[in-house]
Amino acid sequence: MDRKLALFLSVFFGVIALDLITKEIAEAYLSKVDRIKVIDGFFDLTLVWNKGAAFGILSQASETVRKAVLIFASLFIAIITTVYSIVNRKKLSNWEIVSLALISGGAFGNLYDRIFIGAVRDFLDFYIKDYHWPAFNIADTSITIGIASFVFYEIFLKNKNKKEG
Repeated sequence: MDRKLALFLSVFFGVIALDLITKEIAEAYLSKVDRIKVIDGFFDLTLVWNKGAAFGILSQASETVRKAVLIFASLFIAIITTVYSIVNRKKLSNWEIVSLALISGGAFGNLYDRIFIGAVRDFLDFYIKDYHWPAFNIADTSITIGIASFVFYEIFLKNKNKKEG
């Protein structure tokens, strides 16, 4: 196995494992309490069952339509990102490989919840007074960091690395 494939798979499976383990722990502990205050007025742990997409998108659609659309979209993103990364790994930088593995791993983590549980388990709740950011999880964090990192690399580093190389 080449190094880039090993890097991709390590990050990919690491994200999935961390996501699913933290969701199991959150569900086990937070289903018994309303919330755990971590930083009063800023950050709590609370279990939220997200049946919609990000920010509650599709939450008003019928359950059948919502599930079908979300599972198909999640599966499409997860598979496309994974296949693209593995097929093109020799042309991609390590930065791009890690970024894409974060996106793929996060997508598969949430896809697992959608298929086997019927909703995504979110538990990280950041807020200021009564203004709450939508609760999220490790998969969401991984996807966000992966996208931001990939975009940063493409805009600021890729051409610089080509000029220096």
